[in-house]
Amino acid sequence: MAEASQEPQQAAPQTQELPRELKFRNSRIDWALRFIIFIVFLYFGTAKFKGVAGTPWVALFDQIGFGQWFRYFAGVLEIAGGFLVLVSNVVEIGLAILIAILFGALAISLLLLHSASEAFFPFALLCGLVAFWLHRRRV
Repeated sequence: MAEASQEPQQAAPQTQELPRELKFRNSRIDWALRFIIFIVFLYFGTAKFKGVAGTPWVALFDQIGFGQWFRYFAGVLEIAGGFLVLVSNVVEIGLAILIAILFGALAISLLLLHSASEAFFPFALLCGLVAFWLHRRRV
């Protein structure tokens, strides 16, 4: 029987690096992305409150057929979700609200309005928010 030479295994060097989660969460990049999300949804949410007849949001929600209360409801959810994304402890709740809104906008564009071209922007935002949420959960 041949003897297998066993060399003592060296322990991996101990580094004092922070876990990946602590590197990204609340980092400058994380805050910048969250602030951009806030600005985008604050802009679109407040635009829904300008209820002058003939504005694009009034016409769109008339075309949807749920009534103008739904326009206000969507605006409130977008603004609330945007603000929640800025609060460190409830980022995931804010992202979940915004993802649900965008999924609803995508479904309405495709199923009720039958307009694939109008579904592109909600789809792009939805993909971006899902990617951001998954990245925050992964690291």
